[in-house]
Amino acid sequence: MQKRSKVYDSLFRPLKDLRISVTDQCNFRCSYCMPADVFGPDFPFLKKDELLSFEEITRLAAQFAKMGVEKIRITGGEPLLRKDLHFLVKELKRIEGINDIALTTNGVFLTRQAEKLKEAGLDRINVSLDAIEDRIFKQMNGRNVPVAPVLKGIRHAQEVGLPVKVNMVVKKEANESQIIPMARFFKGTGVIVRFIEFMDVGNTNGWDYSSVVSKKEIIRKLCESYPVEPVKANYYGEVADRFRYMDGDGEVGVISSVSDSFCSSCTRARLSADGKLFTCLFAQKGTDLREKLRSEGDDEALYSFLSDVWKHRHDRYSDERTKASVKERQAGPKIEMSYIGG
Repeated sequence: MQKRSKVYDSLFRPLKDLRISVTDQCNFRCSYCMPADVFGPDFPFLKKDELLSFEEITRLAAQFAKMGVEKIRITGGEPLLRKDLHFLVKELKRIEGINDIALTTNGVFLTRQAEKLKEAGLDRINVSLDAIEDRIFKQMNGRNVPVAPVLKGIRHAQEVGLPVKVNMVVKKEANESQIIPMARFFKGTGVIVRFIEFMDVGNTNGWDYSSVVSKKEIIRKLCESYPVEPVKANYYGEVADRFRYMDGDGEVGVISSVSDSFCSSCTRARLSADGKLFTCLFAQKGTDLREKLRSEGDDEALYSFLSDVWKHRHDRYSDERTKASVKERQAGPKIEMSYIGG
């Protein structure tokens, strides 16, 4: 067995985190991710035989672990649409070097699956929830789904012992009015809310800088009701800037890849459901791993190939975005968030 050896990219950033998409399908149609007018009934989602099997995902994850990956996040689409997902979690948990497995979900199916996931070894959950008021949440999710089933899923996850964070994408004139209500609802519950700047991922979400509510604006609005102060990062490469309530009643986070780039400390690789490797959330293309998995070749050759991809990585899109014009930012195809997993 090969020993673990940290692999660095061309800008000397280590590989520590792997995000694995297990499906490109979702039961929501959020406008910033999977707008209904694009992802309609006839949209050509991936077929079953195009998806990586759990065995293939586990084999890849084991090679990434040898390169230094310590944390895995399971994403989608909506990952809980993938049947028997707890079996994958169980296999990933057995990989030497993997010490944290998380899941990002919209929370609707947690009441049915949280207990099995916890027993399989899942460490924590992030729930996407863009509003606490039904009217706004229904508009945001594009499927008229109320808040109640998501909150029920969050409570159930907590009851079985899974720590929960809530992710709220903040879009100007859509849900920015929910910053304070969301903070108020979860303050003191043990659930950390992370406010996310509306990002220009993909080409279908109608992104425009005028729709971005910046980190500075989010914190200013928050402090009008609940003063906060900055807190040091938990670890190198943490994407969310941390803030704690000055009354000591918990904390919040802000993910600010638009107004405050963190490219210099990015340690994440992304694996799509059909086996393409992306070294940046804003990538235009990925490296096909499925063909290599399904053709002859041993793990040593696979490890060597993956290491070479990361060593040649030089992505720093968010840094470059700030220097480019709006026209340049929006030019060229980019991978959709629903495909790459955010």
